Amino acid sequence: MALFEPRRSRESEEIVGSDAATRALSVTVVEKDFVARVYENIAWFYDLTFGPALHPGRVDAIQRMAIKPGDRVLEVGVGTGINAPLYPTDCSVTGIDLSSSMLEKARERVARKGVENVRLLQMDAANLKFADDTFDIVYAPYVISVVPDPVAVTREMWRVCRPGGRIVILNHFRSKSRVGARLERMIAPFTLYLGFKSDLDLPAFLVQADLKPVSIEKVNIPRIWSLVTCVKD
Repeated sequence: MALFEPRRSRESEEIVGSDAATRALSVTVVEKDFVARVYENIAWFYDLTFGPALHPGRVDAIQRMAIKPGDRVLEVGVGTGINAPLYPTDCSVTGIDLSSSMLEKARERVARKGVENVRLLQMDAANLKFADDTFDIVYAPYVISVVPDPVAVTREMWRVCRPGGRIVILNHFRSKSRVGARLERMIAPFTLYLGFKSDLDLPAFLVQADLKPVSIEKVNIPRIWSLVTCVKD
């Protein structure tokens, strides 16, 4: 099977419904300053809590990208730089994050691991300071569910990706199970303090961001995280 052959599983499925274009993506609303404060506060223990548990998804995502020599990669929400050592050494990676504390951890990791092809910049993902069509791959790992405006961030990702390039989103989305979805809505105001919304609506997000995935795969254990890949045509 081709690397990015569409997979019509149940996950790609239900991107239908007359209200998908207008319904709220989450029961929670956050501001940029709140997000910045949360990540300033959790930077010191982020690797311990979200490192090993979510690492298989990171590895799967980078393997699925099939990064070629010379590719320009933008990582949106680089955090503490966990992905930095995973990239091939013959590509060029730019990692951006809003949190100065997270970036400090990332710089320490890049220096400690001797990673030379990753540059780190402090930047708002909803207002990227790059020209149109700059990157071959734009990757957002575990970040779309915490930013104040996921659609605005995704549109910026699309803008800076070159035609024919890929937009890759690794994230948790609301369960299709009624019981699971109800629980995720209930706890969403509390999970924000851990750095994510638990109830982000995938079908509504894709419709509102005008994304047409070529593949959606479940990753990590338990498989409640989705790897969404789109090609900019």
